[in-house]
Parts: sequence; C-alpha cells; structure tokens
Amino acid sequence: MGVKLVRRVAADLLGRGESSIRLKGASIEDINKAITRDDVRELIKSGKVYALNEKHNLSAYGKETRKKRLEGRKRGPGRKKGTKKTRAGVEYKKKIRAQRRIIKDLKEKGVIDNSMFKQFYRLVKGGTFQTKVSLINHIKGTGVSISEDEFKRLKHI
Repeated sequence: MGVKLVRRVAADLLGRGESSIRLKGASIEDINKAITRDDVRELIKSGKVYALNEKHNLSAYGKETRKKRLEGRKRGPGRKKGTKKTRAGVEYKKKIRAQRRIIKDLKEKGVIDNSMFKQFYRLVKGGTFQTKVSLINHIKGTGVSISEDEFKRLKHI
C-alpha cells in the first residue's frame, strides 16, 4: 500500500479529511509495508499515522453572542424564526400520540368499546386533555372501572 492509499484509509478510519492526516517521516518504510486496513489501524495506534486536531474557528462576534446567550440574552420574540405552530408542533405530536396509545390499549384490552373509543379519540384530537393522567381520570369519570395497577401502567405507556 502506498503512502497516498494509507493516508486515504486512515482518513476513512479516523473520520477526517485526507489533508488532516499526518505521517511520521521516520516511519515511511513501515507505512509502505502496510497492506490491510488492520495494518493501518496498527500504525494509528503506534502513533506513526495521526490526524491533526480539528480547528474550531469562531469569530469574535460569535464568541460574544454565545456568551450573551448563556446569560439569557438574545432569546426574545424578535429572535424566533418560523411560526408559533412550527415551534410547538413536536410537543403537540408527542402529547397526542401518547394519549392515543392509551385509548388504543384500553380498546384492545376490551375495557372500552368501539363507540367509547371513537368518543375519546375525538376529545383527544380536539385537545381536551393536557396530560395522560387527565385523560385517564376523564375515562374513569365516565364509569369505566380502571384498577390502581392498570392506572399506574397506563401512565407509563
């Protein structure tokens, strides 16, 4: 394996670009003897082939901005890009999916019938319940009997 090929394989193994890979001049003979990727791994372990440290170029303005953000500045409404819905979409999906899992589970276990499932599904879709617990309490309030163990299990679905 030539020097160029060793450099390319080392770049692949280290997850870096070829230009950041350095070879020790005194060990060129060992580097030329390398045939497999395992040989290159050995060269890396022994320090004959190494990568330069990554540069993290950051402007003075970037440093200043980062410092201010850590203090809580530059996070106001004027900084926010995208609509309110864009930012809140993930939380909504997470909440709705969790609540739908609960009513689906209750339906599969036969605790609620299909008509009740549809009713609760519409309520969940409409955003009636803030949390899973409020949904479970509402289901209990409609006359469905849910044991304490079942209640605890449903909270963690």
